[in-house]
Order: sequence, then C-alpha cells, then structure tokens
Amino acid sequence: MQHFFDLNESGHLDSNTLDVMREARCGVPDVENFSLYPGQPKWKSNTITYRISRYTPDLSRAEVENSLRLALKAWSEATALKFVQVYHGMADITFSFNSKAHGDFFPFDGPGGVLAHAFEPGEGIGGDVHFDDDEKWTVGRGRPGYNLFTVAAHELGHSLGLSHSRDPTALMYPKYKFINAATYRLPRDDTLGIQALYGKKTKQQKTFVIPNKCGPNFSLDAVTLLGKEIIFFKNSYMWMRTNWKTYWSRLREGPQSVFLPTITSPVDAAYDIPSKGVIYVFTGPKYWVVQKLESKSYYGSIYEFGFPETVKQIDAAVHVREHGKTYFFTEDYYFSYDEKRSVIDYGFPRKIYMDWPGIVGKVDAAFELDGRVHLFCRSKAFIFSHQKRRLMHIMNANVWFGC
Repeated sequence: MQHFFDLNESGHLDSNTLDVMREARCGVPDVENFSLYPGQPKWKSNTITYRISRYTPDLSRAEVENSLRLALKAWSEATALKFVQVYHGMADITFSFNSKAHGDFFPFDGPGGVLAHAFEPGEGIGGDVHFDDDEKWTVGRGRPGYNLFTVAAHELGHSLGLSHSRDPTALMYPKYKFINAATYRLPRDDTLGIQALYGKKTKQQKTFVIPNKCGPNFSLDAVTLLGKEIIFFKNSYMWMRTNWKTYWSRLREGPQSVFLPTITSPVDAAYDIPSKGVIYVFTGPKYWVVQKLESKSYYGSIYEFGFPETVKQIDAAVHVREHGKTYFFTEDYYFSYDEKRSVIDYGFPRKIYMDWPGIVGKVDAAFELDGRVHLFCRSKAFIFSHQKRRLMHIMNANVWFGC
C-alpha cells in the first residue's frame, strides 16, 4: 500500500499511512497492474445488460437511474460498448445498495472508509456493483455525502475489467474525489485501458438536419429570453433574435452544440429569471443553469423543485416576474412554483385547460414578453394576458422567424 500511494515504504503504520487509510475510497484492493486484471477478463459481447436490484432511500429512483446512466455513458463514449437496462431476470451487471454483511464475503464497514466495491467480469456475481448504504448518497455538488455518479463511474471500471491505476488523475485511482457528471470526460489513462479490452469507439457520421422553420407544421421545443435575445429550440438546433422595441434583428442560428456545448441532449423546456441573469434549461430529468452562451453550465435534478416522481420531464416553463412565479407544464397539467420560497404552490398541479382557456393537451414551449405569456402548442402560439389570464390572440408559431 505504501508503494502504491508513493509513501515512505517503512513497513509500519506511520501517521502518513494511517491518514491515507482513513480516506474514503473504493473497496477493491490495490494492485500494480494499472489497467487489467490477471488473465484480462472481459465481457464477451460489447452489448452489456444492467439492472438495479436495490435502491437507496437517500435518493429518488429517477436520481439513482440517471446517475448510473451517466456513469455508464462515461465509459461507452470512450469505447465500443453499449449498455442496455433490464428490469427483470438476469443481467450482466447488477447494481445494489447494501449495508454491512450482504452475502459476498466482503462486508461493508459503516459510514466512511469503503464506499463501494465491484467484481471483475464473469458469471454469477461477476460484474456486480455494491454501494455501502450506510453512506449518505447525493447528486450534484455541495451536499454532504458522496456523489453517486463519481463512485459508480469508478466501480464500473472494475465491472468492465480494469483494476486500479497509480495515476492520481485517473478515474481508476482508488481515492474518492468528486467529479461533475455534466462536464466529465474519461481521462487518457482510463481510455487507453478500456480500449485495450474493447477497442476504440467507431465514429459514425451523423447527418444533421436543420429544421424547416417555415414549414406549415413547424413547432418548437422550448423558448426563453437571455438578456436581450429570444432563444428558440428545436431538435438540438437554435435560433436567436435580439428583442428591441423598434426593430427585429436578423436571426443567428446554429446547432445547440455550438452555443450550449455542455448540454448534449435536446432541450425540453427553458425559462429565464432576469434578476439572476440566468436561464434554466431542462433535458429529461435534469435541469441546467446557464449564465451565457458558449460557456460551461452546471446541472441538477428536476426533483429538487419538488416535482413528484411521476413527472419524468418538463414540457414547457415560463417565469412571470411580476408574480414571482414560474409555471411548469407537463402533459395536460401545470405547476405554479414560488421562486422566492422555492416551493410548489399549494393546490397544484392543476389541469391546463382550467386556467389557460383555449389550451387543450400538451404545451410545447412558453415564454413571457411585455406582460404577455406565449404558449406554443404544435404549430400555433397562444398569447395570454397574464394579469387577466385571458387569451388575447392566436398566431402561427413561426411568425417569430418572419415566415
């Protein structure tokens, strides 16, 4: 152990050695070979199934599933692997949260110390990942406890056939160090190791189709303001137009990856809070906080807002500054969220048609401008007075593009 961590090899439990032993870490023993287990065990197929057999009470099921999905993605982006979740029966990799002795002859040690352990590829328990449920598991940054994505990404390296690395910058280094799922890319040391087992990821050329904004059935995924610009989203593509009182500027446009490089999934909803100078962008069960385009953004879980687990994504969102409320639309319901108190208002969700006359069904996008709330449903935009909650008029969604 002293040799592995570059300590003075005294052979005694000196203070430096004890300090290292007390740090939070992976429970798999340290070995000299940085990348592969003896005999180089690996999965026979590059399509690997996984199942979650036991959850933790610290997080919602959606938070656990999303953290593990992102951890699997970190490895699949570096090599020719595909992961498929199954919900019943046998799976190659089984994730579970357990305490103390849990049937594998490697009992956990309570809070702190060993956080998790995993087994190399093989039959039976091979590939399985166990997390110590006596730890406090978290998502995002800044909460007391251990970040599930960080630990899961490391343990998955063992499940795929990698042993510990002596490189302190590597994911497979055994000490716990928080990593941000939103911006994380597998380090070179780990990339070389996993590619030695499963090969490099084959690059597939994607044909990017620019949405036809002037088509008769054109609809939007999300709309928001950022500073003086109105931003429109559709199928990972963006248009931006400066909002001046006297004239319309020409459209700026391009792939979402250019303007929001951190957000790789299509945008479902977005809204702005001018007093904070930020926009909130929603993708599936995640939200992102963006201060300016073409810069990094950080993310959290939509369940931090207090949504029930039945809500899997936000369809549209709009902030009305005068009321201090943000309205979230999902399916045929909407929620009223008090930004100052950070809670969903009592009595919500409510059916959309009850409070937004003329709207039946799903709202695709929304934003507020000059005292009016614009709700986009398929190819139409419904403009409401938010003071009177009365429909003012209806127009085509792509009028904003000069069509």
